[in-house]
Amino acid sequence: MNQQSLSAFIWSVADLLRGDYKQAEYGRVILPMTVLRRLDCVLAASKAAVLVEYEEKKKQGLNPEPFVLRKAGQSFYNISRLDLPRLVGDADHIRENLFGYIHGFSPAVRDVFERFEFHAQVERLAKAGLLYQVVEKFAGINLHPDAVSNYQMGLVFEELIRKFAELSNETAGEHFTPREVIRLMVNLLFIEDDAVLATPGVVRTLYDPTAGTGGMLSIAGEYLEEHNPHARLTVFGQELNPESYAICKADMLIKGQDVSNIVFGNTLSEDGHPHKKFDYMLSNPPFGVEWKKVEKEVRREHEGQGYNGRFGPGLPRVSDGSMLFLLHLLAKMRPVADGGSRFGIVLNGSPLFTGGAGSGESEIRRHVLENDLLEAIVGLPTDMFYNTGISTYIWIVSNRKPAHRKGKVQLIDASGMWQKMRKSLGSKRKELSDDHIEEITRLFGQFVEAEQEGKPISRIFANPDFGYRTITVERPERDEAGKIILGQKGKLKGKPQPDAKLRDTENVPLAEAVDVYFQREVLPHAPDAWIDHEKTKIGYEIPFNRHFYVFQPPRSLEAIDAELQEVVGRIQGMLEGIL
Repeated sequence: MNQQSLSAFIWSVADLLRGDYKQAEYGRVILPMTVLRRLDCVLAASKAAVLVEYEEKKKQGLNPEPFVLRKAGQSFYNISRLDLPRLVGDADHIRENLFGYIHGFSPAVRDVFERFEFHAQVERLAKAGLLYQVVEKFAGINLHPDAVSNYQMGLVFEELIRKFAELSNETAGEHFTPREVIRLMVNLLFIEDDAVLATPGVVRTLYDPTAGTGGMLSIAGEYLEEHNPHARLTVFGQELNPESYAICKADMLIKGQDVSNIVFGNTLSEDGHPHKKFDYMLSNPPFGVEWKKVEKEVRREHEGQGYNGRFGPGLPRVSDGSMLFLLHLLAKMRPVADGGSRFGIVLNGSPLFTGGAGSGESEIRRHVLENDLLEAIVGLPTDMFYNTGISTYIWIVSNRKPAHRKGKVQLIDASGMWQKMRKSLGSKRKELSDDHIEEITRLFGQFVEAEQEGKPISRIFANPDFGYRTITVERPERDEAGKIILGQKGKLKGKPQPDAKLRDTENVPLAEAVDVYFQREVLPHAPDAWIDHEKTKIGYEIPFNRHFYVFQPPRSLEAIDAELQEVVGRIQGMLEGIL
């Protein structure tokens, strides 16, 4: 069954709910029922053997759980004699039997349905007389991995979440990232480690602090399995949205991952993996979302723990918390002595340049660049994400840069690499093709400057190229006669008194001597000016678009005049025809 027909079938359940449920509430039923049928199908083949094993071990007075898990061949089990097809065979007791069936699952699965608040929906469906019809619908569809792959299933969940979010005017893009963007990020994450990852038996950890439905974790796992079937990727994650968390946890269960590594809660206020460090990390945090709800906890950690906590370098403005996730990932990097880390994070344009010297944002950029942690930034096309059409950027950060990358940052402008989608999905109108992903990965892997049709698409800079000093330029206060007023006390005694109204600031590139800049740019226009060195601040910004701007000289006046004459001639000819 292809993904479109599967999604259409599941969506058809909405026809049953119409009238008793508002459109925005359909997901409360359809999402958990889809998960339930998926788990039901996965366990079907081993069901009989599991029940026999369970009864035998109980009679022997043994804890049946490890034996039952082995028989199930999964990281979860169900010891109820029921399944969805059997539930349909007893219409009169559908409610009680469904509750009993769910209770027969292992604790991790029961937690999934608690996060969905599924019991409340079962009661509601039963009162509306719809429970049997809904269960019958799902019992009739085959969601076994042989019929619907994990990849397809992930796409189905994402499409359903997007549709439900649109109906309820929620932000769908908070829950997941387009699959081709994840594939690109995974390529960039692993490309420099292909030799290590190809080692038989290698074990690596991957973490996503904004896990959503688990798309990033899943695709990274698929990549590694494809390139090295003998390697093992242990995944960790944290997710704030209960439904996304439930889907992610169910997906990881089916993939055989340890679901205790997937934690529910707000990553910024309550780190679910407080003492863990990871080999690789991926994240697509919400863009432009304020962090006022967790401000108290974040500020307490920043002020109380400093660099021993996660937010030592600085705090961004409250209106956008995406850079807090950048800091969180930096704190989760494995020490270089233990092998180091690399991570990819999707950010909007704001973290590149928002905030002047000394601001929280600038101090975070300063920390990243002065510690030589930034490998590359890839600018993506607009209209790539489901909930926003703005420009987005992938940052690749590592504390184990290869020798040829040390002290340097690569900027790749992939904004022109896209193909139009056959059908728009929310704000998403463009997508990356396989060729685009391959080209971007090649540019990153080869670490070269490159052009395309006369325009730069890859550029390499030294870390200090993004730094500057903000100097404060003072000019003397003068009396009505134009005479300079001198200070009467303190450190300004006998020196010119600065005029606050004439005070100005200048940004001087780190690579240039301040005095040389001052003599060239300031003194010719203000001979009486001086620098207050005590107020000098160091700042960092990454003006991405400016580095790829290509000047287009205007057309000559002669060409413009000739074109105007031609247009005027055509208009006169049309007027003569009318007359």
